[in-house]
Amino acid sequence: MSLANGRTYLAIPGPSVVPDAVLRSMHRASPNIYEGELPDMMPNLVRDLKRVARTDGHVAIYISNGHGAWEAALANTVGVGEKVLVLATGFFAMAWSRIAEARGIEVDVLDFGNGGTFDLARVEEALKADSAHAYKAVMAVHVDTSSSNRNEFAPLRAILDELGHPALLIADCIAAMGCDRFEMDAWGVDVALTGSQKGLMCPPGLGFVFFNDKAAEGRRRLKHVSTYWDWTARAAPEAFYQYFSGTAPTHHLYGLRTALDMIHTEGLEAIWARHATLARAIWAAVEHWGQDGPLRLNISDPALRSHAVTAMAIGKPHGKELRRWCSDQAGVTLGIGLGMGTDEDPMSDGFFRFGHMGHVNAHMILGLLGSVEAGLGTLNIPHRPGGVTEAAKVISGV
Repeated sequence: MSLANGRTYLAIPGPSVVPDAVLRSMHRASPNIYEGELPDMMPNLVRDLKRVARTDGHVAIYISNGHGAWEAALANTVGVGEKVLVLATGFFAMAWSRIAEARGIEVDVLDFGNGGTFDLARVEEALKADSAHAYKAVMAVHVDTSSSNRNEFAPLRAILDELGHPALLIADCIAAMGCDRFEMDAWGVDVALTGSQKGLMCPPGLGFVFFNDKAAEGRRRLKHVSTYWDWTARAAPEAFYQYFSGTAPTHHLYGLRTALDMIHTEGLEAIWARHATLARAIWAAVEHWGQDGPLRLNISDPALRSHAVTAMAIGKPHGKELRRWCSDQAGVTLGIGLGMGTDEDPMSDGFFRFGHMGHVNAHMILGLLGSVEAGLGTLNIPHRPGGVTEAAKVISGV
């Protein structure tokens, strides 16, 4: 007998849970795309998007997923044959570097593994060696969805400024914008990008690229940028269609409007605090379970862990078995161990991830953890029972 009937819970690190209010706002007839409420709401929607990124700069909206946002950021900042420096702490920085290479960009990668953060001394050394300032951009991921580490950008800006290096600082914030603290202007980030399907609580389909005046000036030096990827008209349109280089993503915009209203009603500081508390509850449960078994958090230092996603190792084949049990028997979908394969476990069957981003609350997280603890017991995976109780203590402030 399965107990999975009822409303399922997608506890993966994106797409995240879409609030009922967002779904209701999207459930409407197709609107007029030439005049009326849809074009009229765009200035305030753009303003409120920039509030989430904490920037007074510009934003371009693309009908795309995160890969499209990657491409858009590169198309407007780096030309064919130019160079970038990629700081990698997981699967997604490496994937982004391949997008750059496919655009004819020369890529140097500093790979710091998937268990920590940047070695700032190595970053400084690489930038010092670039005395000719060949690097047009330094690219890094704020939260890598695969490893669940969180990287800081203010130290990178400090290095660039101290060396007088003109490279743009570009941040992939897809996994955690609106969940983990991110301060684009205060941290000196020139370009930041995200998608609609995680902290912004909407279905996949929209990509956002935020950029400052320095990055806009860099765009003007490029001779060839395709009409679709060019952020110039999107960020300062003379007509409504130019926001999207064509037909608007009509129903996504209504959903996004509602999601932004929810975000700013709660307040970003409160949202960041909520995500931090729920993340600590998850860590408490996992650390308790792991005392008598193989389960461990991928990021050992709490200061480097994301508040939006948690990656764990439990050993082959336990990760795959636990994911299957939770889905089939409890209606809870856990994230796969993306990019965590090893020679002994090439399919990452010993890894899994929790997504805890966006529209999540205490009972959702406790329900997730209770399902996992039931699965650990049913599958006879060694662990110390009582992890949910430890999580509840964090949530209750005990």
